[in-house]
Amino acid sequence: MQLIPETAMAHSWFDNHRALLDHAQAAIACRTHWSPYAENPRSYGEMALEDGLAAFEAYRHAQFYLDQPGVDGRCGGEVSPYGLPLNVSYPRCSPEGLIAAAKVAMLPWVRAGIETRTGVCLEVLARLNAGSAEMAYALMHTTGQSLGLAFLTGGPRAQARGLEALAWAYRMMTQIPAQATWQRNISQRLEKRYMVAPLGVSLVIGCATQPTWHAYPAIFASLSTGNPVIVKPLPTAVLPLALTVAITRQVLKESGFDSNLITLLVGDPDDTPVLRDIARRPDIRLIDYAGAPDMGDWLRANARQARLFLETGGVNCVLVDSSYDYKALLKNLVLSLCLDSGQLRTTPRVIFVSREGIETPDGLVDPEQFGRDLAMALGKFVAEPARAAEVLGAIQSPATVARIAAVSELAEATAEILRPSATLAHPQWPAARMHTPLLLGASAEQREFFMEERFGPIAIVVTTANTATSLALAESTMRDKGALNFLVHATRPHVQQFAEDVALRAGVSLSLNLTGAALINQPAGFSDFHASGANPAASCSMIDAAFVANRFYFSQVQQHYLPPSSIDWLVDQ
Repeated sequence: MQLIPETAMAHSWFDNHRALLDHAQAAIACRTHWSPYAENPRSYGEMALEDGLAAFEAYRHAQFYLDQPGVDGRCGGEVSPYGLPLNVSYPRCSPEGLIAAAKVAMLPWVRAGIETRTGVCLEVLARLNAGSAEMAYALMHTTGQSLGLAFLTGGPRAQARGLEALAWAYRMMTQIPAQATWQRNISQRLEKRYMVAPLGVSLVIGCATQPTWHAYPAIFASLSTGNPVIVKPLPTAVLPLALTVAITRQVLKESGFDSNLITLLVGDPDDTPVLRDIARRPDIRLIDYAGAPDMGDWLRANARQARLFLETGGVNCVLVDSSYDYKALLKNLVLSLCLDSGQLRTTPRVIFVSREGIETPDGLVDPEQFGRDLAMALGKFVAEPARAAEVLGAIQSPATVARIAAVSELAEATAEILRPSATLAHPQWPAARMHTPLLLGASAEQREFFMEERFGPIAIVVTTANTATSLALAESTMRDKGALNFLVHATRPHVQQFAEDVALRAGVSLSLNLTGAALINQPAGFSDFHASGANPAASCSMIDAAFVANRFYFSQVQQHYLPPSSIDWLVDQ
């Protein structure tokens, strides 16, 4: 088969979206604020949300259509955390059939070239963006996010993360020429050609609480570098990724490629055996996963044939030493603890406070008073149900509700409950699983109590001897258990410097003195490196050069060139 140069089949979609790609390339270099997709629902039309709701309702009590290979039945059983049964069924396909189809689809996709692949992926993002309102309802009723947060984080911001991955991939793939001439002397001249070559089939394992935000960087990093993708959503949050796969398959089909470059693998409610089976198959060469640490540990131990891109979370720490604005500090912490009911891997988990007190413009605040103040601020925030519901949303999994109860029971015997968690009535959805955050108090000696991620709306205030002890405990916690971020409130320069040293050694991003709406658990696309890959919380950063470059290699073909006048044997002079 004749090799096709990378630039020969540049798709028109690449030209259509080239300006957006150029802007994205500039954004990953300058790291400033940029929102490539509109974040206001009204930008998508006055009736966008109403139309999105109608589209969502059309999927309920129906069969979701995907023309995929290896279908051996249907499955599904999603129930909204707001109490709404979805009753959507999806085609259940055999892993063998999906892998075989992906391998067949891969080679023409690779030979199409960098610009064609990138152009198709940019068109997919454009269509996903156009359907942001529809996606918002799908996310709301599978993850528990409020409609506003589902639209924002699962729509435009998730799409921005996909575009960010594309920008990095395009940069890394185009760093060398498609061909070159290598010549040492008259008898040693080689014509060389280089092509981006994929590692193989990519498995993207969905996240229950933010399926699109976590999956889009992986999907577009793999597809753009030539790797076909099998998307494996969690059984409780299928619809958002099913919509993503359906749209991507349609664009691939329109562009003349095999739509089996991306497929959906859905299983029964307890489909862990299916996931573990496909994750160990030799043809699965890339695995992206964001979720519970136990599955992450299993993948590290068992999926040895694949390159792993894992985010399993950890114990994100907060240190409160001093503050310019104590009330603003409390408000910011309350929002961070309440956002999405603490169901983000970036949510603060442990707050260290020195027994020597917190320096504020109004004087010292001792740890006991801080605990009371934070509990009171939480109470004031959740006292308005409509406001609280928009930030808290609903709890995605009954297991999280059970965890709140178990930790509360444990704290009654071993620690202090500063503010108990309580059920909260949602103003629109009476059956919603909505709970206020559980706020606990502990001492520095109770390391086994606070050195553990307790996923959900659970936070612990830990009293230490002094700020130096707080820094040491935060470092050991984040280094040993993993963390994605470190929030420090300190006005003293030497404390800020020590905090920066801790963050460097622990491999976490550091934020200082956040107040207002700048929340620690909302990483910014094109600016923040989400995770570092330098501690147990994640094996990679989203998104940097390594996130995309580890998905391909440069294939090389060289040909010896001799001029027509060459003789049978050439001897170097």
